[in-house]
Formats: sequence, structure tokens, C-alpha cells
Amino acid sequence: MPHADLTVPGESAAITGAGTGIGRQITDHLTRAGVNVAVNDVDADALDSVRTMNNDGNVVTLQGDASDPSVTSALVDRAIREFGGLDILVNNVGRAGPTKPCEEISHEAFMQTLEVNLGAMHSASKAAIPHLGGGGRIINLSSMSGKRPLRDRTPYVTSKMGVLGFTRTLAVELAERDVTVNAVCPGSVSGPRLENVMKGQAESQSRPYEEVERAFREVSPMDEFVTAQDVADAVLFLCSERADRMTGQDLNVTAGIVMY
Repeated sequence: MPHADLTVPGESAAITGAGTGIGRQITDHLTRAGVNVAVNDVDADALDSVRTMNNDGNVVTLQGDASDPSVTSALVDRAIREFGGLDILVNNVGRAGPTKPCEEISHEAFMQTLEVNLGAMHSASKAAIPHLGGGGRIINLSSMSGKRPLRDRTPYVTSKMGVLGFTRTLAVELAERDVTVNAVCPGSVSGPRLENVMKGQAESQSRPYEEVERAFREVSPMDEFVTAQDVADAVLFLCSERADRMTGQDLNVTAGIVMY
């Protein structure tokens, strides 16, 4: 089978919320490509597992809540100190938030979701931008729910739609520095987080879990859930030299659920 090169020109990256799931898979993809990666997560045990990756790129970790600006600043500093610079920032950290009708969600719960899903993105980007040179990359994880409504998920959907506005505006601001800014919009990614969301929706709507799970799957014309590897593949492409002139885009990885 013919083989096509996918060269990642950057030598170092920082990734928030990368102890498990999509973030861990992105770490694996980048380190396999030879990129050195600084990884953040709140889960110390998950970070211990990430450190065992035996790929071409090195991994260093920083435990902490990425919604705290001091943590994201420390993550960027760690990457620069360990690897001599920063070329790629992946804003991956995210919170599912409550699954309830809007009137049953407290102001605190609503704002906490935005603080993680948007606040951490701002603070990490603010810390990284002064260090990103020509050819630098920022990849923001949004969601297909950043493009369409999802019942009983007002905090999450609001935050993920905000990611697209943040991405497009930052792409304009950084274009003259030759730094691209793009978003990836995953669909329903198989794993524990999706299972918890479906359980919450089943409870809030008084429906059997199996019915909710089937409904989530059947909206895909491929009748499939997305995998973390699918999402990481898209991130790797956006980090590569093949995406040099792509910026301000939101790339769907949804098994066909969202096509715009």
C-alpha cells in the first residue's frame, strides 16, 4: 500500500487534560511523530500512566486543574524549560457539565462548566502565544455540540459554541505571526465519559439507558461512535505541514452526524 508522509514540523507541545481519553491519544500520536510533550491533568494516577509511553518524543507531566491560570502558565513554562521552546498548544481539557433542564441548573454549575471549557482555553493560549513562532499551532477541542443544540446540556453546548468563536478570532489575531488556530469537533466518542452523559440523559428524561444509547448511535449515518484515535488523527493532521494554510477552521469528526 502506498505511504504518504505526514511531517509535524514542531518539536514541542503542551496539552491540557491529557491523562486519559482523547488527550492521551493525542499525546501518543504526537510523541510517535517525535514531538516532545508536556501534559497536564487533574488525575495524578493518569499522569503516571502517560509517563510510561515509550515513543520517540519525551513526555513530562504537571498535575493540576487547568481552569486555574497558574496551572496552565506553569504547563507552558514546563514545556519551554524542558524542551527549549513551544510549537504546539492543544487545548483539550473539558468538562461535561450537568445534564438537566436549564431551570434546574444552578448558576455555579453553569459557570463552572464555562470556566473549564473556555476559561482554561483562554489562560493556556494567553501563556503560550508569546512563545509560538512562525509555523506554530493552536488546536482547540470543541464538539459537534458546538454546532447544534443538545437537550438538557445548556452549559456544555454554550461553552463548545464559544470555542468556535474563540478559535476564529484568535486565528485572525495570530495570522500575521504565521500561527494557525483551528478547532476539532468530535461527535460521540466512545468511552466512560459518553456513557456517563447517556446515563445522565436517561435519568433526566426518564428513559431506559439502552434507548438513549441507541438514539445516540443511530443519528450517525454510519451507525457508529467516534473513537479517541479518530479525533487524535485529525489533531495530528492540523499540527502537520499539510495544514500550513488552514486556520480558523472547525474540523468535524462525527461519523457523519454533523456535516457543516
